[in-house]
Amino acid sequence: MFQKFTFEETLAASEKIHWRVEDLIGGDKSLDFSRPFMPETYVRAETLDFLTPREKVILNQIRGHDYLYIFGLVEEFILPFVLDHARPELSGDDHRVRALLQFASEEAKHIHLFKCFRQDFLAGFGSHCDVIGPPEAVAEAVLKHDPLAVALVILHIEWMTQIHYLQSVRDDQDLDPQFKSLLKHHWMEEAQHAKLDTLMVEALAEGRDADGIAHAFDEYLEIGMFLDEGLSQQTRFDLEAFERATGRTLTDDERRIFIEVQHQANRWTFLGSGMTHPNFVATLEALDPALKERIEAVAPAFC
Repeated sequence: MFQKFTFEETLAASEKIHWRVEDLIGGDKSLDFSRPFMPETYVRAETLDFLTPREKVILNQIRGHDYLYIFGLVEEFILPFVLDHARPELSGDDHRVRALLQFASEEAKHIHLFKCFRQDFLAGFGSHCDVIGPPEAVAEAVLKHDPLAVALVILHIEWMTQIHYLQSVRDDQDLDPQFKSLLKHHWMEEAQHAKLDTLMVEALAEGRDADGIAHAFDEYLEIGMFLDEGLSQQTRFDLEAFERATGRTLTDDERRIFIEVQHQANRWTFLGSGMTHPNFVATLEALDPALKERIEAVAPAFC
């Protein structure tokens, strides 16, 4: 066993968490557009010294919008993947079936939450922000890969969510409280999803030889590069959204620096921070010690 997680214990923990989308968003629960949404470690706006303090806040908010949109985007392929994994188990262990179905239900809830957030954001932000997609096309491209590769991508994302909230968001008092609330409630359920996906990876790896494991890891990297291409496009959308929101046209040099810094910040946010998470690396090492060396060689490019 990679980690000491069980379906029964994880189900029991998840059943103690109760929140509805309607309780978190809408009505008097509004975003404060005078404050940043995201920790600076993931935005890296301060390195763009040609921006004013207010422009840095606007960029931060654009990146916060991206952050929750992209989580919703990836959860659009996590949901069918979990349901497909649960279907063959329906006549098996009850705790396993219930835990997986709860996992899927919570992912559907998160997708709904992030769609509501995007509506609130665009209404309050005052200008449009384009996004990558559509989600169906992204899901189709990801789900055509080896199921173990997809499970590794999902595990990467789940542990990434944990480290973002615990190490950067939770204790940052400068962030908009409403945005922090959304991240907190998302984190509460994702903490259980990381455990469940570890168990899914273990099940999918069972009986595979070294070549089969290596093949799945190769496809995990392929999915990562596909997502990186999307982040590159999102960075260009963010530049357009920034100029639209501020009414400022950056110079060619400023645009080049903006794209370079923001693409790398996106890479760290969604790729590097997951690749380097100790629990994710430990799972790879349990699959095959050689995978630990491979991820450690790849990760620095995304940090």
